[in-house]
Amino acid sequence: MSSAVGSRIVVTGATGNVGTSVVRLLSEDAQVGSVLGLARRIPEWTPARTEWSAVDLASQQADLVKEFTDADAVVHLAWAFQPTHDPATTWRTNVLGSIRVFEAVAAARVPTLVHASSVGAYSPGPKDHAVDESWPTHGWPDAAYCREKAYLERALDTFERDHPQVRVVRMRPAFLFKRESASEQRRIFGGRLLPGPLARPEMLRFLPDIHGLRVQALHTDDAAKAYVLALGSEVRGAFNLAAEPWVDAELLGEMLGTRPVRLPRVAARSAIAAAWGLHLLPASPHLFDAVLRLPLMDCTRARAELGWHPEHEATEVLEEFLQGLQHGEGARTEPLRGRKVG
Repeated sequence: MSSAVGSRIVVTGATGNVGTSVVRLLSEDAQVGSVLGLARRIPEWTPARTEWSAVDLASQQADLVKEFTDADAVVHLAWAFQPTHDPATTWRTNVLGSIRVFEAVAAARVPTLVHASSVGAYSPGPKDHAVDESWPTHGWPDAAYCREKAYLERALDTFERDHPQVRVVRMRPAFLFKRESASEQRRIFGGRLLPGPLARPEMLRFLPDIHGLRVQALHTDDAAKAYVLALGSEVRGAFNLAAEPWVDAELLGEMLGTRPVRLPRVAARSAIAAAWGLHLLPASPHLFDAVLRLPLMDCTRARAELGWHPEHEATEVLEEFLQGLQHGEGARTEPLRGRKVG
């Protein structure tokens, strides 16, 4: 992105968890002249210097070249997590829609593309030490989310080869949370009828401790800062994004004052598979399998080349998110609308 004042940035998926944070930060950036947010439904929320356009990336009728014309950068965040029982539908939005975005970036001669990849793109890796961005990105093939993220990594490899004039940045964040995303993420992963008050520590008699369940978390606003820093620099390539410390049953037990109890992986997966098969739980057992295998990420490159440092520790992120669950927090966009159940 040009350092000149007045840059025009287009953001896909602008009304979701990450999109709302990125749009807000861009609207507050003096180097940005205007922001165009693309979403399937226009929100009530309109930050300064921000316009909206109703676009469905799954539709072949969407004129993305027109939307991207005169843009200094495109930040591609749009993603559909559901329906997990119909991976062909998510493939149309996530993979085919993303490829349309990449092709339109080239056709509109946009100089910078920042793409939201994920820790989910990585091949299975270690849980006792962190890996850098050179770790293979073949995903976990049985989980649609990981399969799609990994496929797009290969699509970007080809795109960069064919369009070297476009500066491509790939962000690979850990699990992203903020208070305003609590209701959305409960609906996506826990189901519409899961009561938010169950997130209260006093409601948890014990905490399942499953071998391999060690992950990383990050506040969505901290991830958004990395996106904005990348737009204002000349960096290329992939960046891991995560906060400290690592999250496992021991840490959660300390946070919640709850005793971790070892639960066999097979028993946990069987329960999730049964609930998913009965359409009681949106999160699939295949995603559970992937989470147990995701590597821990080293974020040295983001700190060194972007000057990025997360302001929130992982424990703060989870505490804020749990409070959001309890109170049905949300925001004034359709994906993030608040809803308290129970």
